[in-house]
Amino acid sequence: MKILVINGPNLNMLGIREPAIYGSQNFAALERFIRESANAIGVDVSLFQSNHEGEIVDVIQSAYGVFDGIVINPAAYTHTSVAILDALKAVSIPTVEVHISDINSRDEFRRFSFVSLYAEKVYAGYGFDGYKMALEYLTGK
Repeated sequence: MKILVINGPNLNMLGIREPAIYGSQNFAALERFIRESANAIGVDVSLFQSNHEGEIVDVIQSAYGVFDGIVINPAAYTHTSVAILDALKAVSIPTVEVHISDINSRDEFRRFSFVSLYAEKVYAGYGFDGYKMALEYLTGK
């Protein structure tokens, strides 16, 4: 099984950006955690991060026929991007949405997710563990 893990804008700033909300571990630690989790489950992962909406749409479109699942943390695009929602719907790949923080207990504007309109499952507020939970969900393990 092949899973594409997509991280959106500002996640590359983990450890620097608001550590009280997102923790003190950096983005390299997150990628290491995802790879180790995937290895333990026995799934192949490809990791992608971008601060640009169009690049995220492009990588989702290029996943068609290549990946069996998508794990996405759309970050700020969660609340604004119909384009990412439409790309996910277009490729029809099983998708799980992940957020390091609990978006439902934060600012009012963060409580709505366009991606949730398509995602089969959402893990929010579990820190890095949400990614492992998403991989387990997609693989049935």
